[in-house]
Amino acid sequence: MALAAAMLVGFMLSRPALGTDETRGTVATYPGTAFETTTPEAAGWSAAMLAEAKSWSLLIAPTAAVMIVQHGRIIAQWGDITSRSNLHSVRKSLLSALIGIAADEHWIDLNATLASLGIDDNTPGLTETEKSATVGDLLKARSGISHAALYETPGMARRRPPRGSHAPGTFWYYNNWDFNALGSIYEKATAQSIFSAFDRQIARPIGMQDYQPSDGSYVRGAASNHPAYPIRMSARDLARFALLYLHEGKWGDRQIVPQSWVRASVQSYSNAYPALGPGMGYGYLWWIGFLSDTGAPIVKVPAGTYEAMGAEGQYAFVIPAYDLVIVHRVNSDAALAPLGPRKPEPTFRQIGRLLWLILSAAGDRDVGPDASLAHADGQRLDVAALKAALSGKDLLLGAALVGGPFIWQLHDDGSLSVLAAGAERRERSSGTWRVDDQARYCRTLTKDDLDRTAAAPRERCFDVVVKDDRFQFFDAEGLMQFDSKIE
Repeated sequence: MALAAAMLVGFMLSRPALGTDETRGTVATYPGTAFETTTPEAAGWSAAMLAEAKSWSLLIAPTAAVMIVQHGRIIAQWGDITSRSNLHSVRKSLLSALIGIAADEHWIDLNATLASLGIDDNTPGLTETEKSATVGDLLKARSGISHAALYETPGMARRRPPRGSHAPGTFWYYNNWDFNALGSIYEKATAQSIFSAFDRQIARPIGMQDYQPSDGSYVRGAASNHPAYPIRMSARDLARFALLYLHEGKWGDRQIVPQSWVRASVQSYSNAYPALGPGMGYGYLWWIGFLSDTGAPIVKVPAGTYEAMGAEGQYAFVIPAYDLVIVHRVNSDAALAPLGPRKPEPTFRQIGRLLWLILSAAGDRDVGPDASLAHADGQRLDVAALKAALSGKDLLLGAALVGGPFIWQLHDDGSLSVLAAGAERRERSSGTWRVDDQARYCRTLTKDDLDRTAAAPRERCFDVVVKDDRFQFFDAEGLMQFDSKIE
């Protein structure tokens, strides 16, 4: 179905002004014992584009469940929305809500320092400077503390700054020490477990159907005194939690999480770029916005969008402009079982494509260009023609990236140089390139200081679409990865 036709069936052909009745309707709708459902057609959505979104989600990941909830009703869903599985870092947004309640009840003071709270860690313990970090600094991931943490990924550990390199409150670093220490602070201040408190103060009041306190557990170890607190939850219960935030902490006639806390939590206090990419910020354990460009267009989300997200493809998007919640879950317990090769974690770009399809199904015409190979505007060249078109060319791309734009120098001898496009043109990466027998551009980066997490050099191949002086490169799933032009 052509995109233009899809837009005609959309309920919303342009984004409404935030803060108007049009953003949420005149009456907030909450699910009762179970969610109400409607059809895409009745809601004014494109069923065809939702079908494409479903196909895409199953292509990019072992997607366990997707829920799309607008005005409190399910527009579309697929997969098992009832099974409980690990939320990974979504757990942090749940803790943020509990801390907001505790702060409102004066159990926790955001200005309290770690020293005043008696918070330390094992050898090497915290310095006096580190102990001057406040609860608010930890909520914003700006503590300046680089102590080892439990339940952190290898990438988080590699990116950990040296101890003492940043004063508290001055530097954003997404790290599990801050988040785990917040768990310790919460439990010490309130004299209750995170999991029981969440059940009593949030899960039961908003009618979660599956969550039990036993769905939480602690991860302890020698690296730190502060345990991690992984939580298991179903897609439908996560959707309820997202709806609670969509309604600014209110459920029916009851204010569960203080409205002022919700509003403060979903402001951006830090630019998450370059750690992730342009377009994302960080609030109080919530992510703000979404990636907009990492070398090619991704998706333009409405202003005010925020999300909870975790490893292995866990997402709960809150889009107030459309009174909309989108949940994507991967059952990482099943994914990690010995069932043979499994798909890797979906990339931000792949999740961005899923968002693009869902928002387009809703009729959003401001979502950005279609970055799929199927809708590329240009020409596919044969092997000889593509090799001739690329040989000796300097391609300019990545203007939105830190240090960008960059220049790909594709030398006639098959060597490749990636340069920063400034006056010095410093080489950032090098390697080789070729055109394979399927007329794909293939490259291997043997030196790459742009990707410090890269392991052994590997070849990556891309389909290429050429139009005038532009070269667009698409991955195996048909998603644009690079949008370049001849310098």
